[in-house]
Amino acid sequence: MASAILRKAVGQVKMGRKGYAWAILAGSNAALAAISAKLISFPVNSPAAFYTIRCVVMFNVVMWGCYVQSLRDLSTLQATATNFAANFLTSGFAGSLLFGELLKLQWFAGAFLIVIGVLVLSTSTTEERKERLD
Repeated sequence: MASAILRKAVGQVKMGRKGYAWAILAGSNAALAAISAKLISFPVNSPAAFYTIRCVVMFNVVMWGCYVQSLRDLSTLQATATNFAANFLTSGFAGSLLFGELLKLQWFAGAFLIVIGVLVLSTSTTEERKERLD
């Protein structure tokens, strides 16, 4: 049963590949914006802070553009869940690499469950859409 659901979900991901790619880019850019904001440790009026703030704004603008593009191919639920998962994973790995944060087994278990949840959501929303059209 579970393998059938996963096979169906993977098939749906292939159909909306472009939308999922946009949603993953949106989530990654949102994480990069947050990471850039964490790097602001300079006095706010210094040139380094100015460029860091520009990066925060730029990543957020790119994130919204990618998110809107993902909505062209995906439902709101699919785009938002995928965006969240990408943001969570990117933030976690960046926190580990850049800030030396420790990722415990529970974090990896949670990340795995989030990815499975995105796959299940993508299947259920696609099936609901097909039922409404018929």
